[in-house]
Amino acid sequence: MGEALPLFPAEFNGSIRIEAREERLTSDAGVLALRESLERLKMSSWLVERLRDGRTPELVTHPFIELVRTSILLQAQGYRDLDDADALRMDAALRLAVSSRKGTSPLVVPERPEGKPAPKNPKAPEHLASQPTLSRLTAALGTAENRQVLREGLAVLAGRRLAAEQGRLAEELTVDIDSLPIEVQGKQPEASYNGHYRATIYHPLVATVAETGDLIDVNLRRGNCHTAEGAMEFLEPLLERVETHMCRKASVRMDAGFPSENLLAALEKRGTAYVARVRNNAVLDRMAMPLLKRPAGRRPKEPRTWCHEMSYRAESWSRERRVVLVVLEREEDLFLHHFWLITNWTAAEKDAETLLQTYRKRGAAEGYMGELMSVLAPALSSSPRPKAVYAGHAPSRLYQSVDAFAVNEVRLLLSAWAYGAMHVCRKLMAAQTNEGWSLQRLRERLLKVAARVLLHSRRVTVVIAQPAAQLWRDLWSRLDQLACPQAG
Repeated sequence: MGEALPLFPAEFNGSIRIEAREERLTSDAGVLALRESLERLKMSSWLVERLRDGRTPELVTHPFIELVRTSILLQAQGYRDLDDADALRMDAALRLAVSSRKGTSPLVVPERPEGKPAPKNPKAPEHLASQPTLSRLTAALGTAENRQVLREGLAVLAGRRLAAEQGRLAEELTVDIDSLPIEVQGKQPEASYNGHYRATIYHPLVATVAETGDLIDVNLRRGNCHTAEGAMEFLEPLLERVETHMCRKASVRMDAGFPSENLLAALEKRGTAYVARVRNNAVLDRMAMPLLKRPAGRRPKEPRTWCHEMSYRAESWSRERRVVLVVLEREEDLFLHHFWLITNWTAAEKDAETLLQTYRKRGAAEGYMGELMSVLAPALSSSPRPKAVYAGHAPSRLYQSVDAFAVNEVRLLLSAWAYGAMHVCRKLMAAQTNEGWSLQRLRERLLKVAARVLLHSRRVTVVIAQPAAQLWRDLWSRLDQLACPQAG
């Protein structure tokens, strides 16, 4: 494997010497677990059948699906910058995890006479794809057709995971939608200053399922759009996908920025149940005023909550709708607080207290969305940059610049796929250990694991440290559960 290269000693302990060796070492052995979980759910074959690769076959070295895997796995491991791919090109675990080839071939580099360079377009990859190749991938995925495949695949991945876990489709799930700010730098197309967040942002819509933790869709939007802009266009096809791949009947849960006549009427026409918070206004405040009183008697130590059924019709609404006034007592607060919920569930289907419990599950959904932002931390940085100089000269012809907004949406969708892959492993570990697992804990304990990769007798052996072995054993003992009962 080559000689050791001494680097430097440690002053705090003269017995320590730091050196580099040409061994197959990695700090990212967990990518093998991520790849295994996706393969058990047959998601690679699902993508291969649907994604369109417009490259010239004679010039292709890296298969399209391998590039997609590379982007997903790098983000899952915390590598947000495409430049990281260059530093990791010879990483043994990543090369094994992204490759579609069997045996030891992902790690074998053909021997060449000394001084002879590698061919420009070898028939098979000899390392991970470079940053420019991955940049071209995001441009290729930026077509409307390929983005739709990535979007639909999020629901398929979640549905297959649920079917493997439960053995069947769920009867009912609630889709949580919300908007998130993604702060950007530079001149990103459609990014703009948002006065509410006091930053230059994109303002995407995100859909999750609080009961299961699955992230099922993302939609990039301009930075200064209203919270509810495009919500129905986002929801309608999503609900179809959810009711095809995940459950028999879906409902919707929303925050106060979303309820509008168009959205509520469309959900009612579709027969989709919903619950949402409604912003307070003068009319609602007058309706609430007589009920903002504590009952007679000593105030208990534990804060109380009261719910009151009413009907309300805003000026912009076509009809009256059921609303529930929620009155809250807070510790060390003299005055009562209140907010309103709106729903098309009848009181017989969900009484006021049950409706409040249903709405409060939004807190779990917000936690999962927070993990997308804090753990995956999508980096959206594509800008149109037409070349003014190429190889020291003006280009002989102008090439059409990529759709940078579409490329940024691809980056966001790939982050959602990385979340989905990690979430599969997270749920397996939670079931095996009877403990809660955050994505951050999963990455630190299970994915960012050091290993030595050995080749011998046409076998690949991945040697991990003993402390990580039990966690990996726990995960692998659950992987058979992912034998997906359906390929839909």
